Amino acid sequence: MALRLPPYKPLPAPKPGSALVEVPIAQLRPTQLCVGLAEVHSRLRDFSAENARERRSYLGSKPVPLVRNRRGDVWMVDRHHRLRALIEMEPEATAFGYLVLELDTDDHHNVLDALHQRGWLYLYDGRGLGPLAPSALPEMLTGLQDDPYRSLVWKLKQEGVLAPAPLIPFHEFRWGAWLRSRPLPPFSSEQLEPALPRARALARSSAASHLAGWKGTP
Repeated sequence: MALRLPPYKPLPAPKPGSALVEVPIAQLRPTQLCVGLAEVHSRLRDFSAENARERRSYLGSKPVPLVRNRRGDVWMVDRHHRLRALIEMEPEATAFGYLVLELDTDDHHNVLDALHQRGWLYLYDGRGLGPLAPSALPEMLTGLQDDPYRSLVWKLKQEGVLAPAPLIPFHEFRWGAWLRSRPLPPFSSEQLEPALPRARALARSSAASHLAGWKGTP
């Protein structure tokens, strides 16, 4: 399966010393349709083990790339998993971000079109079907679907099978789409183990060498 995503512009990294924007997570609009719930649950456990000051310090070290329109509506272009976990635990929580794009328009359709042209929207659902219309995006993080293949790729990254590529939009979903095109045993975000041995072998194979983050055999 090949994702029919437009060519992407890498996400700009935050500039050293630049001021961050603090924004309520409930006001952030997603730029993807789904997450891997295995990662969300893992991050929820991590947040639960921290106190409020530790969480705030961590969030400040991992700012969210943000896009803002003239009216002040804000879209998040990354960090969906950790903020979905945090808002489930603390609905009034805030996060820190940095602006990667400001658009002189009030029209949400214009904003989504600008994001799509930059490759900053992921318009495939939890079953890998799409691309759907940008209007299918949920308005809040709590509306995101579960994609078990995204969970599987998260686990492979945790194990060091794949390398991170933080400035490539939807890097993990690209891997998930590729794994979807290969035969794997039945699995879910709650039960990844049946698919892990085969997924590890596939991710290390030369057939995956064209994907960013490929590390090959250990």
